[in-house]
Amino acid sequence: MSDEPDRRVHYREPRQARSAATLARVLQAAEEIVTSGGLEEMTIPGVAERAGVSVGSIYRRFEGKEQLISALAERLLERREEYVAERLRMAEPSLSGVMDAYAHALLQSFADSSNIFPELLRTRETSALDRGARAITEIHRLFLEAATPYAGQIQRSHPRTALDTVARAILGACFHNSVRPDRPADEAAQRLYADQLSDMAIAYLLTPDRRRAKQPPAHT
Repeated sequence: MSDEPDRRVHYREPRQARSAATLARVLQAAEEIVTSGGLEEMTIPGVAERAGVSVGSIYRRFEGKEQLISALAERLLERREEYVAERLRMAEPSLSGVMDAYAHALLQSFADSSNIFPELLRTRETSALDRGARAITEIHRLFLEAATPYAGQIQRSHPRTALDTVARAILGACFHNSVRPDRPADEAAQRLYADQLSDMAIAYLLTPDRRRAKQPPAHT
């Protein structure tokens, strides 16, 4: 079995530039509708009207709303993977640099689509949910790949497990921040929160375990 993520797309891929441009308009329209009104408000006729295309042209590419949701999930999550990957490539070459890049990239990524990701999680469309799970796995892999060269700085008993822990904790915190009704709206507050997440992760990584297995007393 291959370790490569399954990137099968469950709709007809465009072969010409004009067709690709039409698809981009359709997906942009779908994204705007979901952002403002949620998945329930997204209909094929509504997307067609906003995109300036015929309903028939959408049905020639998608079997229905479920496939359109899958395509939208693919578009959004691929964009997020690329964004996180780029931020990690540009990170300062240190453990703290990687951690800062990861926290800021994830928080910004969720903030950019704060209304969409919760909606996609509510869908029953299996392929959209599967694509979301693969995106989380890929982002996790990108972080571990970027942080592993600095694992020697980590003071925990099991550095790889510690990196896994902070990656999951930051991901969860960023997602929670995107769905909380009182989340800070201004960029300065968002940056401060990302800095705090990174600082907590670094403090954990550089602190020896508190719960090391106790050695039995030596016999005299």
